Amino acid sequence: MNVLLLSAYDADSHKRWRRGLVEAIPDWRWTVLTLPPRYFSWRVRGNSLSWSRGEAAETLRRPWDLIVATSMTDLSALRGLVPEIAAVPTAVYFHENQFAYPLSGDAFGSVEPQLLNIYTALAGDLLLFNSDYNRRTLLAGAEALLKRFPDCVPPGLGAEIAQKSQVLPVPLEESAFAVGKRGRSNRPTFIWNHRWEYDKGPDILLAALQQFVQQELPFTLHMVGQQFRKQPPEFARIRELLVEHDALGAWGYQQSAADYRRLLRQSHAVLSTARHDFQGLAVLEAVAAGCRPLVPDSLAYPEWFGPLGYHSGGGEDSAAIELGDAMGASAGRILRGEPLAVADVSRLRWPSLVGRYRELLGNLAASGEPG
Repeated sequence: MNVLLLSAYDADSHKRWRRGLVEAIPDWRWTVLTLPPRYFSWRVRGNSLSWSRGEAAETLRRPWDLIVATSMTDLSALRGLVPEIAAVPTAVYFHENQFAYPLSGDAFGSVEPQLLNIYTALAGDLLLFNSDYNRRTLLAGAEALLKRFPDCVPPGLGAEIAQKSQVLPVPLEESAFAVGKRGRSNRPTFIWNHRWEYDKGPDILLAALQQFVQQELPFTLHMVGQQFRKQPPEFARIRELLVEHDALGAWGYQQSAADYRRLLRQSHAVLSTARHDFQGLAVLEAVAAGCRPLVPDSLAYPEWFGPLGYHSGGGEDSAAIELGDAMGASAGRILRGEPLAVADVSRLRWPSLVGRYRELLGNLAASGEPG
């Protein structure tokens, strides 16, 4: 089977997913087109132009049994500009949606990315979401936006999108479950392993740490994850606090995957202060390595861990207090030599999910309808 995979904004998580998918189904003949993950507003609106002419257009016009596109792809425009692909069965994978993504304080609140989500969802034949939280927030957000239209909105668009939607998470690689030497000490060790941006809640983390250190318990915190040239100021203040309390562990992006996995195995618990997490791969891979998740009781987390997270519905100050208390309770158990309960996420590994990927995508290619 000839499959074209389009990753229109090839961020790290998108790259990880598409590489895993191609590797997991090697008997299909894959061709991959990607665009770099920069200039977000231009990229999500302009990827149809980038691919509809020149060498990429020649690739698109080849005979395909199936197209798999990420939700950043401007699919409705691309099908219009390259009509040869209009009838090719197409699955759209939603790593995120633009309705539940929080805006930074200086961001311009354009509805264009949200409209593109709707257009691409309507143009796709099968819609796959990495979590039900992602699916629910897109459907609710699309419904709310469509109600703002002054007139001429066809009825039933939300139902049309929902009818062809399925939940299928991004699987974890087998390397995430490699036990190796865990090397956990009796000193409570936490890890925060997210993108260093405002939407991952560094202000909540700082407030939680300020709450937690009042308990005067020994601890180490590894602060790792993807960094950018411009960072929220809270990160510098977090580092100062950790140095002051002799708690600074690894700091910054880990170039070596082996070093990163080692830090996960050394840590007792993984922290999340995210304002949005559509699946939470960083947390899931930490849990696969044996960390207890100290995460909000919202977003996608309850789908993987049940309703055991710290309460996050009372505002940011309340969430920080809840997380600080959760860290204190966990640290107390560790210091007493008591184990922390860790969730089983083995159902999210590639061997467990590849059959469902093959079934849904294969049925779509065979029939032109969602499997």
